[in-house]
Amino acid sequence: MYIPTSNVEEIVNAIERQNVPKNKTVLILLAEQQLPDITHLISELNKKKIDFFGAIFPGLICGAEKYHTGAIIHILPVIQKPILIQNLSESPKGLTSCYTAVNQSYKNKPTAFIIVDGLSPKIFSFLSSVYNVFADSVHYLGGGAGTLTFKEQPCIFNPDGFFQDSAIIIFIDAKSGVGVQHGWHRIMEPMIVTKSEGNVIKELNWKNAFKIYREAIEMDSGKKIDPANFFEISLNYAFGIYCEGAEDIVRDALKVNDKGELICAGEVPENAVINILKGEKLSLIKSAESALEDSLSVGDMDVNHCLVMDCLARSMFLDDDFNEEIRTIMKGFESRNIHVVPEGVLSLGEIASRKEGILEFFNKTIVIGVFHESTDTVH
Repeated sequence: MYIPTSNVEEIVNAIERQNVPKNKTVLILLAEQQLPDITHLISELNKKKIDFFGAIFPGLICGAEKYHTGAIIHILPVIQKPILIQNLSESPKGLTSCYTAVNQSYKNKPTAFIIVDGLSPKIFSFLSSVYNVFADSVHYLGGGAGTLTFKEQPCIFNPDGFFQDSAIIIFIDAKSGVGVQHGWHRIMEPMIVTKSEGNVIKELNWKNAFKIYREAIEMDSGKKIDPANFFEISLNYAFGIYCEGAEDIVRDALKVNDKGELICAGEVPENAVINILKGEKLSLIKSAESALEDSLSVGDMDVNHCLVMDCLARSMFLDDDFNEEIRTIMKGFESRNIHVVPEGVLSLGEIASRKEGILEFFNKTIVIGVFHESTDTVH
């Protein structure tokens, strides 16, 4: 459900009208512009004894439109209350204790829906810890929260407060399918990340990272790139971490610091083989169609909900054609006589498990999750 306004009273009233059962949790997705007072929202929801969690994103998706104001509300069937993980640079606590509950004999393979602070430097390490606990016993879906300012600040909330450098995990008891695609293509020979730390690439092929990156981009684009116009020009490009037998894992270069180091949305390990990727609008739009096909490949599932995590940088690259990407998903549903409206967010990184089951953090990628709950209570 999309609400055009972020007024606290209207959000609370909209949730109350849903008559949320005790085994359900409310997911609140907020667009970054015209935000409500989060502390006040938390207080009002706590007064009503509503179980909830939520996050702030640069934009929201409903149907074929994107919005930079308002809220989306989902009522999710859950196995247990959401788990808040603070300080992602440390070992997550509380995951092992819920393993037994999640892996009991459920009719559907649970889906771990994960929201992280998209600017946390240790997202990949955190997700690795999650995968070490749950492996392929669950499906994975989620994305990075935050704002277009790329400023480190609180962006995730639950009944206990408003947090940054944190994550929330909720286990959804509904049959699901997940599709992951990006559509970016390689433009030059691969390189080695010879020095990095977290989400910072310091050296490529034993040379200053920005120097190597600048030479490649200027050769391809014919444009000069510097720290001032870095983000604008790099929207057309990305790094791809090589994965044998699969699409590269995309890493978005957000900015360059005064040392000539490249700050990425997500970790880039040392000794990784990476490619410079370039985008073409038609290829990206077609990749959304492929992601939908993958999400529906589970078969024998009456889809009654679709959740889309679409990268902010991807939407900025597509610009006026972004709506066409979402329309592609809607047309795919219509051709299969599936009557659902895609809803989701513009994210700072996307979370999903690919076909081989490994949990990954992506950039400039589209992740599509489709759900079926037999009691028809996913709204």
